[in-house]
Amino acid sequence: MTGSTASRARTFDLTDRRLELLGYGAILILAAFLRLGNLAVRGTWDADQGHDMLVLRALVLDGRFPLLGPPTSIGDFHHGVLYYLLLAPAALLSRADPVAVTTWIALGGVAAVAVTGWLARSIAGPLAGLVAALVLAVSASGVEESIFIWNPNLIALSSSIALAAAWQAWRTRRARWWLVAGAAAVVTMHCHVLGVILTPVIGGLLAADLRRRRGTRDRIGAAAVGRAALGWVGLAVLSYVPLAIHEIGSNGSELRAAIAFVSAGGGPASIALPARIPIVGLRVLGWPLTGLITAAPIATVLSAALVVGLAVWRGWLVGSRRGSGGNVGTAGPANGRGAAGASRSAEDERTAVRWLALGLLWTVVALGVGASSLATVVAGLPNDHYHAFADPMVIVLVAVGLAGLAKHATGSVGAAAARVIAAATLVVLIGWNLANQPPAVAADGGWAAARSAAARVVAASAGRPIVLTSLPTFKSDEALRMPLAALDAGLMPAGVNGPAFGDPDATRVVLCDQLFRDAIGADCGGPAEDALIGPTAPTTLITRFEAAPGRWISVYQP
Repeated sequence: MTGSTASRARTFDLTDRRLELLGYGAILILAAFLRLGNLAVRGTWDADQGHDMLVLRALVLDGRFPLLGPPTSIGDFHHGVLYYLLLAPAALLSRADPVAVTTWIALGGVAAVAVTGWLARSIAGPLAGLVAALVLAVSASGVEESIFIWNPNLIALSSSIALAAAWQAWRTRRARWWLVAGAAAVVTMHCHVLGVILTPVIGGLLAADLRRRRGTRDRIGAAAVGRAALGWVGLAVLSYVPLAIHEIGSNGSELRAAIAFVSAGGGPASIALPARIPIVGLRVLGWPLTGLITAAPIATVLSAALVVGLAVWRGWLVGSRRGSGGNVGTAGPANGRGAAGASRSAEDERTAVRWLALGLLWTVVALGVGASSLATVVAGLPNDHYHAFADPMVIVLVAVGLAGLAKHATGSVGAAAARVIAAATLVVLIGWNLANQPPAVAADGGWAAARSAAARVVAASAGRPIVLTSLPTFKSDEALRMPLAALDAGLMPAGVNGPAFGDPDATRVVLCDQLFRDAIGADCGGPAEDALIGPTAPTTLITRFEAAPGRWISVYQP
C-alpha cells in the first residue's frame, strides 16, 4: 500500500468513527430531550413517591439511615436499601427536592441508552449499537421509567451495566469485568426483589467462562474468574448488612414475610400457570418496544414475535459461513484479521444472542411461576416495571437482528429487500414510540400539584397542628405527608388517627383515593370522609378539593 493510499484509508476509518460518535451523540441528546424537562409536573406523584422522598429527607437532613428499602407491592417485605443510597447524592445536594431526585433518575435513563448501545455494539458492530441506543432512546416505556421516582426506575441502568460487563468479561477474557457485572446485578436486586432473576443470567455466563478456561487449561484465568465470583458474593453480603441488622432486631420479620410469599405461590393466582407464562412472555418482550399489553395488544404480539424471530434467526439458524452477510467489523479482538476474524465475530454474536435469548426465556418462566400477579393488569397503577431488568436484553436482540438483516447477503435483490425490511421495521418502532410518549403533564399533576395541594392545606389549618389520615386506611398518606413536611407544616406523627384523631384542637385532614372505593365502602369527596370524621368531637369542614383525579382532600377544624 502506498503512503497516499494508507493515508486515505486512515482518513476514511477516522471519518467513519467520527460519524459513529456523532450518531451516538445525537441519540443521547434525543434521549435527554425526551426525559428531561418539566419533571415537576410530568412524573406521577402518589404514596410511593412520597414515601421514598420522606426516607431520603430523613437520611440527608436528619441523618436517619434506613435499614430497609421501599415496601414491595407483592408481599409484606421490602426491597433493598441501596436504592436510597443511589438517590442520596441528588437528595443531599438539593435538600431533598423531588425534582432534583427525578432528574437524577432521568440522567440514569440516558446513561442506560449509552450502555445498552455499547452492549449491542460489542456483540454485532457499530450499526447494532446505534440501533439499540436509538430504540431505547425513543422507547415510550423507557422514557416513562425515567421521569418519576420509583425503585424499579433505576433498573434499566443497573441491568444494562450488568449485562454489558458480563459480555465484556466473556469477550475479552478479562475477569475483572465479572466483578463489575456482579456489583450491578446486586444493585438490580436491591432496586426490585424480582431483579434476583437477572442473577442466574449473569451467573450462567460466568459459569460458562469458567468452564471454557478450564477446558483450555487456563488455570490462571480460571482462578481470576473464581476470585471475581467470590468478590461478587462478598459485595452482595456486604450490601445486605443493614437488612441483617434489621432482622436481628425484628425476629426475622422480612425473612418470614418473604418465605410466606414464596410458599403461597407468589401471590394470588387468578390464571393457571400454562396460560400465565404466555401472558408474562408477551409483557416482557413487548413492554420496551410497544408498551403495555392492554393498551396495544396487537402491537405487543407483533413486537414479541419480532424479538423471538430475530433471536432464533441470529442465534440458531444462521450458519457459521456468512460471506458478506457476516459481521466483519464487529468490535472485538478478532477485528481486522480477515476470514478468521470474521468467523470469530460471527461465533461471538451467536453466543451472545443465545445467551440473551435463553436469559429471556428463563426470565419469563421465573416471573410466570414466582410473580403470578403479572398475569393481570391493574388499571390506574404502574404495571410493567417489575421486569425492567429484561428491557436491555429485548432491545439488544432486536438491534442485533435488524443489523444482521441490513447486512444479510442473499444476492443483490435479496440484500436490498432485507435492508428495506430492516429499515422499515426500525422506522415503525421509532414512529410508534414517538407517537406514544408519556404526556407532558401527569394525570395527577405530579409533584407541583402535590405541593400546591399541601399549601392549600397549610393555609386552611390556620397554624394549628395537622393530623393526617388516609382512606383507605391501608394506603399510606405519604403522597400528602411529604409535601406538608417540605413546607414545615405542624404535622402530628404518622398513624395518629381514629375517633379522637389525637390532639382535639388539631386540624383534621383526610386524604381519600377513589381508586379504592370498594375497599373504603363509600365514595370519596364527602361520604367516606364524613363517615370517618363523624364519631369525633364536633367539627366544621373548612375546605374540600380534588387534588388530582379521584384524590380528594378534606380539611376539618374543631
